[in-house]
Amino acid sequence: MKKILPPLAVIFAAIMWSLDGFLRQELYSVSSFLVITLEHAFGALLFFPLLIKAWPDIKSLGQRQWISVLWISIFGGILGTFFYTKALSYINYIDLSVVVLLQKLQPIFAIALAAIILREKLSQRFIGLAITALTGGYFVTFGTTSIADWNDKTIIAALLALLAAFAWGSSTVFGKHVLKQLPFSAVTALRLAVTAIVATIILFATQGEHLQEISLSAIQWRNLILIVFSTGAVALFIYYYGLNHLPASHATLYELTWPLSAMILDWFVRGQTLSPAQILGAVLLLGSMILLSRENSNV
Repeated sequence: MKKILPPLAVIFAAIMWSLDGFLRQELYSVSSFLVITLEHAFGALLFFPLLIKAWPDIKSLGQRQWISVLWISIFGGILGTFFYTKALSYINYIDLSVVVLLQKLQPIFAIALAAIILREKLSQRFIGLAITALTGGYFVTFGTTSIADWNDKTIIAALLALLAAFAWGSSTVFGKHVLKQLPFSAVTALRLAVTAIVATIILFATQGEHLQEISLSAIQWRNLILIVFSTGAVALFIYYYGLNHLPASHATLYELTWPLSAMILDWFVRGQTLSPAQILGAVLLLGSMILLSRENSNV
């Protein structure tokens, strides 16, 4: 049971993240940095007691650990969310499912960095499963269409989604590095706090004169709170629990549940049906993750 809980935690967090695009649709008219600042500030307040509890351990962090904390806070907390939110602003030019599903390329960055930075050993069987999962992700996203058929707006949205994939993929690796020194609960609280502080500084530096002109509707405040208690801070807490017990290269493949579940949600909510090629891709994704779960998950 102990071996299956970490993968299930990452998969569950990924499923929650697939709902994020739907919750953020009402926030498109709000500044991306304002959304990022507010959601992380609320998340930091939610987990503030954990931050206080772990403060003695946090003070003992070395320079490399603090670099990793800043990386996951800025790239994972700010840039990844910013690029993702900006990509969703092109929703009139690109399907929501495509933006979310492009996160399938996240494992490429995470696996490469895990091997370079964390010196994680990648067996030939694991590499084969990774290639199979990525192939499945490609078919789930594109089906039989070609990138050449996309217009300029679609390409911009896709590039923004890829930048988000790099930001989040690299954060998986650096997050794993911090988890070697701190418990997952402390990493969650610390990341949320640092992200909130940095995002607030950026927000006032770039939009300080116009902040008083910004207002959120009741529905937007509701969705923002829902994000914090579901797809945001709470999902991050669950994710770091799983990552704490898994190699970063394995965790990033379990995260492929995100694009798969997003496609299924898009199917039910928007009536977008899966093509035969996308169904094949979904089977490849699921099959590779099931086989991967039998790999040795000891860190």
